[in-house]
Parts: sequence; C-alpha cells; structure tokens
Amino acid sequence: MAGLKNLKKRRRIQLIAFLGTALVVGFTTIYLLLPKAAFQYFRSPSEVSEQPPSEGEVFRIGGLVEEGSLLRGQGSTISFKVTDTKTSVPVSYTGVLPDLFAEGQGMVGTGSMENGTFVATEILAKHDETYMPKEVVDALKDQGVYVDPTAKN
Repeated sequence: MAGLKNLKKRRRIQLIAFLGTALVVGFTTIYLLLPKAAFQYFRSPSEVSEQPPSEGEVFRIGGLVEEGSLLRGQGSTISFKVTDTKTSVPVSYTGVLPDLFAEGQGMVGTGSMENGTFVATEILAKHDETYMPKEVVDALKDQGVYVDPTAKN
C-alpha cells in the first residue's frame, strides 16, 4: 500500500511539473510570435515631453487636436499638434484622415518620434460627439481638465 501511495504522489508531481513546463513554453512561444505592434504603449503629450521616447520607438499618443494647429501641406501630408491641455506635441501624418477628425476633438495616433515630431502611421478619431478613447480620457483626468460630455449643465 505504501508503494502505491508513493507512486500516486510521484505521478502527481510529474503531472504538475509537465503542466508547468507546458505553460511556460506556451506563453514564451506566444510572446515571441506576436508582432511587436501588439505591445505599443500609450503616452500623453505630457509624458512624451517629460520622458522622450527613443528615436524609432513605436507607441501611441493621444489627446485633443489643438485648435488652430491643423495645417494641410502639399499632397496628403497633414501636420497638427496634439495636446492634453498642459503640453502639445507636433504631429505629422501622410494619408487620409478619418472623416470625424477635427480640431478640438479627441484622437489617438500610432507612430514614432523623429526630430521632435511625432510621425504618425495611423490616426484614429472619435466615433461620435460624446466618444473619446479611454486613454485620452484617463490622461485628461490626470491633468484635472476632463469634462464629461454627457453631463447635464
């Protein structure tokens, strides 16, 4: 009977060790196979100015499109500033902007910093008059300037 108990205990330990190893191998494989774009970090304009990212580091920046900063250049290049009402960061984007993109509205851009300008490869805009990306809302709340658009005056 004692031999059977030891056998069950050994099998249980082997099973736990096998499952643990399988989990580690599985998570490591998934991490290595996922594209690096899946691990983009969101930053507010204040965070970008306080701790500048390295050249070429891909990240997301979000805030409000600063009033009066939208400049349409030659061709499809657009430049503007994104702000969290504390700090502004210049943004350059080549492409077609979303239909709902406008000054004073929330946006999130994906790209990297080049010579002090955020060069966006993708721009996302608000969905309707009350929507703002969660990251932008959180950054504005941290600054103490967020106003809930659905609140009654």
